[in-house]
Amino acid sequence: MSNCIANELLKKGKIVIYQTAPVLLESVIDYKINKQKKSFSENIYQSILDADLLIIDDLGTESLNSMKLSELFTIINTRLLNLNNKSTKTIISTNLDINDIFNHYEERIGSRIAGNYDIYYFFGDDLRFRK
Repeated sequence: MSNCIANELLKKGKIVIYQTAPVLLESVIDYKINKQKKSFSENIYQSILDADLLIIDDLGTESLNSMKLSELFTIINTRLLNLNNKSTKTIISTNLDINDIFNHYEERIGSRIAGNYDIYYFFGDDLRFRK
C-alpha cells in the first residue's frame, strides 16, 4: 500500500522518502555524530524533515537507545507540527499494535502516533510468502 501511495505522489512530482526505521534512525544518528561530513548527511537529514511524504517502514524493528528515541520524536514532531514550514505527511508501517507502541516507545511518541495518525489494520497472508 505504501509503495502505491509513494508511486502516485512521485508521478505528481512530490518528494518521497521510503526507508526502514532502523536505517532511517542510523542515518540521522550518523549525521548528528559525524558533522564533519556535513554536506551529504545534512541534505539527507533535511530531506527527512522536509519531504512531502516520509514513509517509515518496519517501525519497531530498530534497536532503541535514548538518542534514537529522541531523533524519532524530533522527526515525527517536526513533520506533525509543520516546524519545517511546509505541509508534510508521514506513513508509518509496523507490526506493533497501539498498545505495543506505547510499551515500546516513550509516551510522547505513542501519544503523537495515536492522536495524529489514522490507524489501519491489514489482515491476510504475507505476499512475500507467495510464489
